[in-house]
Amino acid sequence: MKKSITSKFIFAAAAMAVSAFMLGSCQKSEEVTVSEPLFQVGKAVSTKTPLSGSIKGTLLSDSTYTVGGDVFINETDTLVIQPGARIHFPGNAPYCFVVKGTLLSLGSQAKPIYFTVPSAVKTDVYGADPTKDPAYKGLWGGIYGETMFKSIVLKWTKVEFGGGKLGTSPVSFMANGSTSYAISSMNPDGILVVEDSWIYGSIDDPIRPFGCKMNVMRNTFEKCGFTGGEAMNIKSGVTGIFAYNLVIGMATNGPKASNNGGRNPQTNIQMYNNTMIHNGYRRSSAGRGGSINFEEGARGGYWNNLMVNCKYGPRIVGATANYSGNALVVADTTNIKYSNNYNYVDSLKIANEVYPIGFATKPQTTDIPAPSSFLPAGYKPGAVYDGSAIVGKNNPLFVNFPLPMTANRLADISFVGSYNFRLQPTSPALGKGTTDVTILNVVPVHPRFGATALTPPNKDMGCYPADGSGNKH
Repeated sequence: MKKSITSKFIFAAAAMAVSAFMLGSCQKSEEVTVSEPLFQVGKAVSTKTPLSGSIKGTLLSDSTYTVGGDVFINETDTLVIQPGARIHFPGNAPYCFVVKGTLLSLGSQAKPIYFTVPSAVKTDVYGADPTKDPAYKGLWGGIYGETMFKSIVLKWTKVEFGGGKLGTSPVSFMANGSTSYAISSMNPDGILVVEDSWIYGSIDDPIRPFGCKMNVMRNTFEKCGFTGGEAMNIKSGVTGIFAYNLVIGMATNGPKASNNGGRNPQTNIQMYNNTMIHNGYRRSSAGRGGSINFEEGARGGYWNNLMVNCKYGPRIVGATANYSGNALVVADTTNIKYSNNYNYVDSLKIANEVYPIGFATKPQTTDIPAPSSFLPAGYKPGAVYDGSAIVGKNNPLFVNFPLPMTANRLADISFVGSYNFRLQPTSPALGKGTTDVTILNVVPVHPRFGATALTPPNKDMGCYPADGSGNKH
């Protein structure tokens, strides 16, 4: 009997001790902040062997990988890149990342991911000779979505010095020896997300999709296009959004929409709340370059864009089949909507092209400067006019950028540097935008597999609205 009582007592004491330990553990755990583990698929990819051929799994955070050949992500595979990883190209070969499955480059604001050439030195000096600038040399190939690719998601990712000339093309839709693009794709059903990222340098277009559902939002484009090239040159089979981007010093336009190629669906692109600075000056062709362009059967719309000293205002190709020797094809003008766009100019030459001569762009009463302040009575789209009344007027009042600017400096501005294109509290661009737009919701919203958010148009002009919902760079 005594033995039984003793046993019961020992068991009860042990149970109480276990309970106390568990309670103490629970109390302690409440005081510890547990970070969510980094997203990973499959095995970690080793840093010891240069990347080449078929790969899958995870490139680890804060690790450096060298590229030793074209990299392929197969149709059923996924490659995840964690924050802070660096992918280094040798700079003397046009190696590409070819995506047949899924590529998820998931950087963070604190730890962006780099696709770069470590030996290349940025020569960000105003007025420097572009022929000697490594930004325009194309030191590696690009990131390509093949005809069956599922997703390319780039978040907080720096894509630098890409878009070089290919040797033997690793993708079906690019010719051997052609100039590549830093980012491209060829599947109308594939998902392309580029957000909160930086595109620095390219020979031609840094992004040229031939087919995808896209959301390109809150990015910065610098020094793209040597003597020609848009920030984004969109072809047929592409639908989606280009918004809250800072585009500075492009050779030609910011975004261009064309239905060239005959793929379905018809190109349908919305461009809104972008800030475009000094674009179009390395493109010598008349009627080419500057800000926004719709041509060759493309549809969509543009709103709340802030354009400063761009060579031309938004161009919509109408009935004109030829402009100064350039063959042009009519856009889907019936299905292009636009309003509330802001244009500041510092020279008479570009003031006379706010509504480009020979094109079908129609003045809107919500535009700044007000069309009635400089266009003659009875003005018809594409006609010649005198824009002297708007030169140097309606300064948008950036936090740090010199306006007015002398004419001989117009072509110099191709990178952000120490400038700050946010708006001062007294900017006339605040509150002049429209929010009356139903956005194209064609990509999923997901922290890893889609857009972080599909931010609609803002009441403020440009990519830096006062509420902080726009570009974070």
